Amino acid sequence: MQLSPRLGRYALHVLVVAACYYLGARLGLVQALVNEQVTPLWPPTGIAVLALALGGLRLWPGIAVGAFTVNASLSDIGATVLISAGNTLGPVVAYLLLKRVGFRLKMDRTRDALSLVLLGAFAAMAVSATIGAGALLLTGVIDGALFWSTWTVWWTGDALGVLVFVPIVLAFRSLRPRDRPVRWWLEWAALLVSTTVVMAFATTNDIRLMYLVFPFLIWAALRFQHLGTAPCTLIATTLAARGAAMSTGPFADLELLVRMVTLQAFNATAVLTALLLSAVIAERNAAQEAIERTVAQLADVVSQYQPLLLSNVLPPKPPEKR
Repeated sequence: MQLSPRLGRYALHVLVVAACYYLGARLGLVQALVNEQVTPLWPPTGIAVLALALGGLRLWPGIAVGAFTVNASLSDIGATVLISAGNTLGPVVAYLLLKRVGFRLKMDRTRDALSLVLLGAFAAMAVSATIGAGALLLTGVIDGALFWSTWTVWWTGDALGVLVFVPIVLAFRSLRPRDRPVRWWLEWAALLVSTTVVMAFATTNDIRLMYLVFPFLIWAALRFQHLGTAPCTLIATTLAARGAAMSTGPFADLELLVRMVTLQAFNATAVLTALLLSAVIAERNAAQEAIERTVAQLADVVSQYQPLLLSNVLPPKPPEKR
């Protein structure tokens, strides 16, 4: 039986989503803090929300397949089914909530950034965290004393996956490399290198210096908006999560709960500050450009009708005397 071209393309898209989800999950599991499967930064949630935002709700089977494949090697069949269902339902809820409020992929409005934070990340990912942590509790993987710490790590990890990976892909979708001068690329590269150096030092040094990254996030927002803040927050949160997973720098000798609270407080503050500030500046720039276009149009209108206005205002010339 031969598949139709349309059905074949759909199957290919589903497989691509599943493969991307699986690869993102493998990267996230490197930083697992609980039972080798609960991580403070979970990239697949961002991949899943992006897939639904760009391809529509019909791609949810790809998320389910990817989630089941990842969890099958970590839990028994019962927990795998429940966790996979939660990992699929969370992004679906995020997509439906964002669609309901009119979320725009350009993220050029403050309301879009707030919608992604409050609805797409914090509200929707509570669904996957509740189902996932509940599945671990029901199957005896964790006891009641670890439920809320596990739930918190799961929830914030999923939420940060959305807040870190969705903006960076949406920002680079609108990038036109040929429209950027060389000095723009040089400054952008200097920003990323500086952020990496500062975070690498801060997460391996016992002195608590992770706050030093905030001037670089402000620099990114002022100069590049989402094209700067998205990669910078990815660098900052990834290196911070790595430090927490390896108990180095400011995370050394801390208990799991304290480590988790310290990490997620930093990650959430960095991401929210960068995302909202860049959205506000992008909205301001758009308003300024709209005003400049309006002024230019009015100037053109005035220049076109100026001769007519002058002819109506100036008095007629008196007749010449002979």
